[in-house]
Amino acid sequence: MTKLILVRHGQTLWNKELKYQGHSDVVLDEDGLRQAALVGERLKGEKIDAVYSSDLKRAFATAEAIANHHSLPVFIMPGLREMKFGEWEGFTFKFIYERWPEEMDKLFANAREARVPGGETFDEVKSRAAAAVDELVAKHPEQTVVAVCHGGTIRTIICNVLGIDLNRVWDIKQDNTAVNIIEFYPERAIISLLNDTHHLVETKT
Repeated sequence: MTKLILVRHGQTLWNKELKYQGHSDVVLDEDGLRQAALVGERLKGEKIDAVYSSDLKRAFATAEAIANHHSLPVFIMPGLREMKFGEWEGFTFKFIYERWPEEMDKLFANAREARVPGGETFDEVKSRAAAAVDELVAKHPEQTVVAVCHGGTIRTIICNVLGIDLNRVWDIKQDNTAVNIIEFYPERAIISLLNDTHHLVETKT
């Protein structure tokens, strides 16, 4: 069995401002750095064999906060990058809906096939993310691997593992530094934890 711990990156200023990030390389803000430290503390007791990250700074910094507890390097996997939101990146949901109402409606009604202007479809994200996960599982039999990436990417991975339609992608919540665990057996994959953020309790008091 390969145990894959999928972690969403910590908070950025654009997260806080409700802006679409996509491929824009936005760094963690002060709260995001604290969240990354807390998820690192949470996972320091795990026997982790390898740590991977998307090639975006917000994911890499979160991955480093985890890897440092295990004296491990962070390996980059571009296939784990967030969905490309093209012309929408840097804008809020409200602004996007005012400027591209039809395209936004399509994205929520048919997430699998709708294409963001200048961006990707969720189906394209799923293809590259699933290939990245398959590579990790093949490389690390009987090991525990951490992969830090992004909300949209993780949602497509979960849909793929469960064999559910990508139009359900918006029904899966992913908070900043959420921990998800997928166990890969020869005959099936089992999700044993989803969107868990109990390590952030102290930041909410």
